[in-house]
Amino acid sequence: MDLIVARNRDDLVKARTGGEVALVPTMGALHEGHRSLIRLARARADQVVVSIFVNPLQFGPSEDFSRYPRTFDADLEVCRSEGVSVVFHPSAEDMYHPDRQVSLHSGRMGEIVEGASRPGHFDGVLTVVLKLFNLVQPHVAIFGQKDAQQLALIRRMVADLDVPVEIIGAPTVREPDGMALSSRNRYLSAADRQVALALSRALREGAAEPAPSRIRAAARAVLDAAGPELDVDYLVLVDPATFTEVGETYSGEAVLAVAARVGATRLIDNVILTLNPA
Repeated sequence: MDLIVARNRDDLVKARTGGEVALVPTMGALHEGHRSLIRLARARADQVVVSIFVNPLQFGPSEDFSRYPRTFDADLEVCRSEGVSVVFHPSAEDMYHPDRQVSLHSGRMGEIVEGASRPGHFDGVLTVVLKLFNLVQPHVAIFGQKDAQQLALIRRMVADLDVPVEIIGAPTVREPDGMALSSRNRYLSAADRQVALALSRALREGAAEPAPSRIRAAARAVLDAAGPELDVDYLVLVDPATFTEVGETYSGEAVLAVAARVGATRLIDNVILTLNPA
């Protein structure tokens, strides 16, 4: 069956073939990280729907909405080669009525760490994700671990609002030099890229340490050594369910997360650690 491009709810209804549906929400500019999400979706469901929609609600007034890469034709070829059944590609007018009044509020967790740097960002993310769930009606949805706080908030939304969708987090895919794959990587010059490698290097150095204070110190030392070309927004070691900072006696999984700007490009990365205090 050929790939179907759906633009609205009616198109989605017509495209349903029965069985379990997996949704992979994206903003397009698909890369190997997205391919890994699609492959996981295919292993979990009978029909895979990939949404391609650059969501204006999650961009702040000084962010890169207008220049965010839009490569729809190439994205279709990626989806076709990966056996995707349906690409959902609505317009902003289809997704949001001009007189829209109701949006989701991401709560306290949406206002800290990444949310502190991007006020309202996670409100926009949760609003569009819930709309996609209502429109596509998937049984399973796949999200990348690279956006760890987004993943945590979507899980929180599903639990709090009793949304009948299973959320699966997929491992971060990295390039050979260690950089996490991102659609924004294409903005980096060769010199910028060398500076940006400090993010993944800091995470590796931090992950090699046993205790929270030493983890933070080791990672911070790498970031500081990168010099003024790396403008660090935050470096945190947090509980993956709440995104609050962990203390020295914390036990269990933790997320070491970093955000920084290199030139005009803002990048995020993280790694999951398991802490076992003595």
